[in-house]
Amino acid sequence: MTRKPDGSWDKSKLPSRHVTEGPSRAPHRSYYYAMGLGTREIAQPFVGVASCWNEAAPCNTALMRQAHAVSKGVKAAGGTPREFCTITVTDGIAMGHEGMRSSLVSRDCIADSVELTMRGHGYDALVGVAGCDKSLPGMMMAMLRLNVPSVFLYGGSILPGRWQGKDVTVVDVFEGVGMHSAGKMTLEDLCDLETHACPSDGACGGQFTANTMACVSEAIGLALPLSASLPAPYLSRDEYAVASGEAVMRLIESNLRPRDICTRKAFENAAVIVAATGGSTNAALHLPAMAHECGISFTLRDVAEIFLRTPYLADLKPGGQYVAKDMGEAGGMPVLLKTLLEGGFIHGDGMTVTGKTMAENLKDVKWRDDQVVIRPVSNPLSPTGGVVGLWGSLAPDGAIVKVAGMTSHRSHRGPARCFEGEDACFDAVAAGDYQDGDVLVIRYEGPKGGPGMREMLSTTAALAGQGRGDKVALVTDGRFSGGTRGLCIGHIGPEAQAGGPIALVEDGDIITIDADAGTIDLEVAPEELARRKAAWTPRKTNYNSGAIWKFAQLVGPAHLGATTHPGADGETHIYADL
Repeated sequence: MTRKPDGSWDKSKLPSRHVTEGPSRAPHRSYYYAMGLGTREIAQPFVGVASCWNEAAPCNTALMRQAHAVSKGVKAAGGTPREFCTITVTDGIAMGHEGMRSSLVSRDCIADSVELTMRGHGYDALVGVAGCDKSLPGMMMAMLRLNVPSVFLYGGSILPGRWQGKDVTVVDVFEGVGMHSAGKMTLEDLCDLETHACPSDGACGGQFTANTMACVSEAIGLALPLSASLPAPYLSRDEYAVASGEAVMRLIESNLRPRDICTRKAFENAAVIVAATGGSTNAALHLPAMAHECGISFTLRDVAEIFLRTPYLADLKPGGQYVAKDMGEAGGMPVLLKTLLEGGFIHGDGMTVTGKTMAENLKDVKWRDDQVVIRPVSNPLSPTGGVVGLWGSLAPDGAIVKVAGMTSHRSHRGPARCFEGEDACFDAVAAGDYQDGDVLVIRYEGPKGGPGMREMLSTTAALAGQGRGDKVALVTDGRFSGGTRGLCIGHIGPEAQAGGPIALVEDGDIITIDADAGTIDLEVAPEELARRKAAWTPRKTNYNSGAIWKFAQLVGPAHLGATTHPGADGETHIYADL
């Protein structure tokens, strides 16, 4: 224990001793006096309060308010908060153009920048506040990498928009673009829809990547129960922020660290939640990357095996009817976790940031008969999860597809129509230049080949908006947004830039996909593929300097999380023990 009976702290084993203790640290302490701290505050543990606040998009604009509330909790519990910000690349605005190449790169930049700030200033603990797709896993990756006592706080979802008598999200606007191009929506309606879809602060409201990873933060034990539920504009969220600040101080006293919480069982719980909520395929990229930070092998295949045995329970958009606000009002993650625990689908014995086990957290949670968003395990929407892994001759390292809400078109066999990047495919879709039955192949969009593994909501939403999403299949070595629906297969590995089979596909080759069987095959003889491979060379991208170039040099394959460093396996020390 680091707190003494008189309320003072023994910092002899805390990282901040390197910047606050002893005569040699007088220069260091002088900076803290300059910022208005007193002797007692300098003698307390330093808690980094990291937020991804910015004015790039509404997912981030409520984060500073909540970070300030976290600081109140830290102070009330005897700690000294140190607030700082890191970046976010907001996918909704980066989507459909070159900006999306920055998105996955930003996940590592967020983790790296938080790590460097914590290391450079000797902070003892971390509360991370994040609100957009890559900022959630990036912040949790930093926690697992540093292994200081940490609490994660989601910034909250956006309120649903209302348009023509129904709830809408930004995905409706993306699909409206496709409807307009097909003559199914007037320009006036599209312009009216865009002004109503996003009415507040907060992350995109369906079970897209942000809300998926917010659910993961509770399921994996890094966030307080129910903290992911309330929408961002609700000032009552700030109570969870204060509580998160208080909780991290208790974790310092008990020395309960992220790697004590995020065991393999915790990662299995996280994968269960993704499947049970029909969550984003991007979770199959982020969970392996998070596991990599703490030395746990948890690959796409591990994730997919859990998806296959998990019932689909939460009726959430884009495959279902409801949005994140509705999920929270139905009881949020505690209600969903409780029915999964009772059904034997999650582990209850793992520790969480409350200092209690998952089962202890859920002990008094009652099932809600008055809600329709979450099904009990005895009455699932479908017996297997809303996300499926695929393997076969087109994807030896695997691929992934979101099947939540799909009652038909779960298999497809058709001729390939190849595009060297998303832009060419989007142009063809927008112009209606494709045939029913086609398999649209978008390649050289992987982690190295993009570079950056772009998401492709613009293209998939255009297909859906045209009403032809169930007439074609789409496969890529890039990613799909959590808002994607239809038979859209991403993360094809090995990627084209690595010489994977997707690089060797030619127009007219037959591709067979079966989501129920978990297969994806290219019907071309091995001898012919060997001939094509002998004539193949990697492409030179347009990114030959700067951050995206650096990412392309370092990044590993998607089925292992597209990570850029050796992870815990390469460690000779852990920051928390400095």
